[in-house]
Amino acid sequence: MTFAANTPASFACDPAATRGRRLPESESPMRSVYQRDRDRVIHSAAFRRLKHKTQVFVYHEGDHYRTRLTHSLEVAQIARTIARVLGLNEDLAEALALAHDLGHPPFGHAGEDALAACMADLGGFDHNEQTFRVLTSLERRYATFDGLNLTWEMLEGIVKHNGPLRGPHAGARSLAHGVPATIAAFDRDWPLDLDGFASAEAQVAALSDDIAYNNHDIDDGLRAGLFGIDDLRDVPLAGPVFAEVAALYPGLEATRMIHESVRRMINVMVSDVITESRTRIARAAPATVADIRSLAEPVISFSETMRAHDAGLKRFLFQRMYRHERINRTMSQAKRVVADLFDRHLDEPELLPPEWSKGALGAARPQQARVVADYIAGMTDKFALECHERLFGSSLLVSEKS
Repeated sequence: MTFAANTPASFACDPAATRGRRLPESESPMRSVYQRDRDRVIHSAAFRRLKHKTQVFVYHEGDHYRTRLTHSLEVAQIARTIARVLGLNEDLAEALALAHDLGHPPFGHAGEDALAACMADLGGFDHNEQTFRVLTSLERRYATFDGLNLTWEMLEGIVKHNGPLRGPHAGARSLAHGVPATIAAFDRDWPLDLDGFASAEAQVAALSDDIAYNNHDIDDGLRAGLFGIDDLRDVPLAGPVFAEVAALYPGLEATRMIHESVRRMINVMVSDVITESRTRIARAAPATVADIRSLAEPVISFSETMRAHDAGLKRFLFQRMYRHERINRTMSQAKRVVADLFDRHLDEPELLPPEWSKGALGAARPQQARVVADYIAGMTDKFALECHERLFGSSLLVSEKS
């Protein structure tokens, strides 16, 4: 199937109609506001640190596994493709894709789980809220403001990465946990319309995230030897695609077989999103981005069949990769590294670098804990391990290359 690129849709985010920045600035004569948002993300310290932050495998386990940085780039490539075909604003979709993981702590979800446990009675920890903190306050590069002072549409897309946070269309997790404190405080000052869906561009970035990590985790899991191609035979989408490639190219070497199959899987999923989204857009007939936000369901979506395939891929990866003994052993050690660092710095905030300790020394314990969590969340895997070895005299993680 061929998808022709559309002219700009009436419901795409128009940079000329942005709701602006919280702190007004003179805009660039060379770049749109969303291009400027993208460039600020790319030039941020948090973005550079993604190079040494875990996606699934810790940095020392191999040079070719995905990191948070390569994952973010892959999400951005997928998001631009979908946005272009649907006539959406590619720059906004790309910027959101590049920014969506800036708040992830070291060691992937294990690091997040460890920080969430440490912060359970001290305000909690969530990587999406942490991304928002990075973008609105923790990046300190500019002369006149903290954070990156991004457009309203960027911040809306970040906080609604998983859908509305309040109201009848909010997900079960959002309703159970409530609006994170940082986002709630910001929303009181500059409302982010938390009851409605995000722009179509933000929905594209969120679904591109799913497409990228499912397919590339299949790739990394195969290359790491956590499972084999034969194990994928009965897995939805993956099994038929790998079988098709094997039939087309008998005797193809394994590395080429994996790459050829994964790229075809990505193409199938992207094509499905485009087809289903066009159907939903035609049914809803939105005229403006405000119409997109007020709908009862997202306009960017997999078809029902592909949602089932996506769920099947996630189940397989959960059982055979994320809960693999090798991964669990490493992640258990990683959780201990994060917990040790948190406890030591909370008990002895004077150990924090000066730019961090000034916000913790003499503060109430919840504020001290937030400063420590911010500091640790910004660490790379490499720096966290070096810091742990410096403070505790030993390195907990060892390479488990197969």
